[in-house]
Amino acid sequence: MEIHEILLTIVFFIVIGGLIYIDLEVLNKKSHVISTGEAALYSFMWISIALLFNLGIYFYIGKEKAVEFLTAYLVEESLSIDNLFVFVVILSKFDIHPKYQPRVLKWGILGAIVFRGIFIVAGIELIKMFEWMIYVFGLVLIYTGVKLFFEKDKVIDPSESRVLKFLRKNFPVTFRDHEGRFFIKKMGKRFITTMFLALALIETSDIIFAFDSIPAVIAITRDPFIAYTSNIFAVLGLRSIYFLISNLVMIFKFLKYGVATILVFVGVKMLISHYYEIHNVISLLIIASILGLSILLSILIPQKGSS
Repeated sequence: MEIHEILLTIVFFIVIGGLIYIDLEVLNKKSHVISTGEAALYSFMWISIALLFNLGIYFYIGKEKAVEFLTAYLVEESLSIDNLFVFVVILSKFDIHPKYQPRVLKWGILGAIVFRGIFIVAGIELIKMFEWMIYVFGLVLIYTGVKLFFEKDKVIDPSESRVLKFLRKNFPVTFRDHEGRFFIKKMGKRFITTMFLALALIETSDIIFAFDSIPAVIAITRDPFIAYTSNIFAVLGLRSIYFLISNLVMIFKFLKYGVATILVFVGVKMLISHYYEIHNVISLLIIASILGLSILLSILIPQKGSS
């Protein structure tokens, strides 16, 4: 790792650590319902910080790495937005009051920061040790993309989760008012609450999402620094974006097809990388165009039955 990357890594962790503390322990220390305006402000803040960091990469590391960061960030953000529907279902299933939803998402995102780092390092090291793994990752992405494209919208039932069944079987669960707590104690016995069940499912969902997003990011860059920082910036903005568009997720009906197409594209990019390298600027333009077109079509073509 060069001196510029070391300095940017230090800046990254200092800035991110400070912003997480301010966001979670100062601005949102008291449980409250996050308004659309507040969510929009936080979303703008996280996106702006990511772009400023990208600018730092451009000046201190170079244009190529800056393009890699922006492309990886865009891919991860698009995958994350598509997966927000699962979070909506989980929090609704357990009837988590909007006032306490930020607390669940806070710990979910902090967990994601740790798991993403582990998965990114493991994925890159696997490709270094076994070069043929790049074909496995590419095929996984293509399979996932094709499956997502042709898959009909289905009702997600969190109660069928093996994690949930394990927790209910091995730990006492209470469905009483939890007041935003993950554990409560009554009659000298500690119980896990529906808040904890929701958190466990969100963490599990993020691990499952990582099997798509990590190979997709590795298809764009093999630089652990670029892969991790772009991934984490996308994840950190996810909580505020959730509150901004949670009521609008179903409106973007073509987003699923856009994400599916992006997965197939990066999968193909991986498979042909030894024979033909698609320049990252071209990849960025293609991915941005696919994402923008899917959102535009969702706006222009109304849902059936909508006015």
